This record gives sequence, C-alpha cells and structure tokens, in this order.
Amino acid sequence: MKIIDNFLPEEDFKRLQKLVIHDVPWFFQNKINDGHSIKDNTSYFTHILYNYEHWPHIYSEYFHNFKVLSDKLEIISLMRMKLNLYTRTEKTEMHVPHTDYRISHKGCILSFNTCDGGTILFDDNEKEIKVDSVENRALLFDPSKVHSSLSCTDAKARWNVNINYF
Repeated sequence: MKIIDNFLPEEDFKRLQKLVIHDVPWFFQNKINDGHSIKDNTSYFTHILYNYEHWPHIYSEYFHNFKVLSDKLEIISLMRMKLNLYTRTEKTEMHVPHTDYRISHKGCILSFNTCDGGTILFDDNEKEIKVDSVENRALLFDPSKVHSSLSCTDAKARWNVNINYF
C-alpha cells in the first residue's frame, strides 16, 4: 500500500474534479458489491470509463480525459477504470469487504473530494487500516486483497475513480 497526496498537478486535478462532480452522467447501482443484496439499502452511482470484460472496452466518451492518470500510473494493461459516487449517509457505513478481481494486480483510488469517508484495507492480521478520502490523494494497493469502501457523513457525496491495471 502506498498513499500519495497531491497525486496530479493541480491544473490536471481541478479539470478532472470539475468533470467528475459537475459534468459526467451517473448510473444507479442497486448494490455496492457482490457481498451486498439488492434487498439491503446500500446503493451508489457509477460511471464506467473502461472495462476489459465487455465490448466495447471503452464505455464512455469521457475516457480520453483520464489519460493523465494512465500516464502517471504508467499503465501497461488497463482492466477497468470506474468513477464512484457514494451519497452521504446519516452515519458512516462500511460496505461489505470485497476484492475487485482474484488475480493479483495494481489498483489506484484517487479521491476527488475530502470527506470523512474512505477505504478500509486489512493487514496480514486482519486489522483495519483506514485511508481517508482526501482531495487529490491516491491510494495504490493490490485490489485482489480484501478491502471496503466507506460512506461519508460530512459532504454531499464521496467521489473517486477506481483503476485496476497491470
């Protein structure tokens, strides 16, 4: 795990932040991950930019705007790039722990706003490690290891991009 603050140059970050928060269309998901049920009250919004599992791989006309991230991460092979919008909740909710893919690979979560939400990683002793959602902070980790997302209580929403790659 590695945390990098001020991951992108300010001008690039502000351009992406505006795009994500104000311009991109969002799509409702009736469960956050496969550990959740459609019957529970968890939900969020996503915008898939790229997904190697589906054709066409480039899902979104906005994908080209995120080249600055691909370049910064030195991506050799992109698996998925997905924008997430977790709406504010009354109290912080930790979503069901999950893995993104079974195969070991690289992952990056870049936060577009600062809030009391975040990501929970688990160390080898299953101890929780909270990584706060801080504007322009990148969390680099192996998403084939169990992790969880957290909702926020102190902002309208928590916005981030989740990138899976080699």
